[in-house]
Amino acid sequence: MDEGRFGRISVLRSCWAPEPVRPKVWRQVVRESLYAFAAIAPVEGEGTAMIEPKCNTPAMADGAGWHKSKQLPVPERLRLELLPAYTPECNPTEHVWDETREKGFANQFFADLAGVEVRLETELLLLLYDPARLRKLTCFPWISTGLLYL
Repeated sequence: MDEGRFGRISVLRSCWAPEPVRPKVWRQVVRESLYAFAAIAPVEGEGTAMIEPKCNTPAMADGAGWHKSKQLPVPERLRLELLPAYTPECNPTEHVWDETREKGFANQFFADLAGVEVRLETELLLLLYDPARLRKLTCFPWISTGLLYL
């Protein structure tokens, strides 16, 4: 499980256009954002996601260093394993955020936060309803072969 922040600060990326056209992209820096939370099962190509206005203890439970809390209830049958800091290669959900930003947010201008939410929901649903694509993005070799030995 992981969280990603999506908002109205433009992400400019190169894009294709026929010669002699030079693409124009609107740029904005508006500090409004939403948070997406997702849990992915890479081998199965399945996942779930939700969108929230804030990232805090009630909304998040993945153990990242900046939002640990003693108030977070953990069921007895579960054991939390914290990932090392700055290791996106260990967290398949990071690739969901990369794909979502690349396909849905690059070179986009959003008039309001509702537009961000609609685009974010659309992009996440496109991924979650495509198991083959989700598996290709998130099922790293160490996951698919390593699980054979558990």
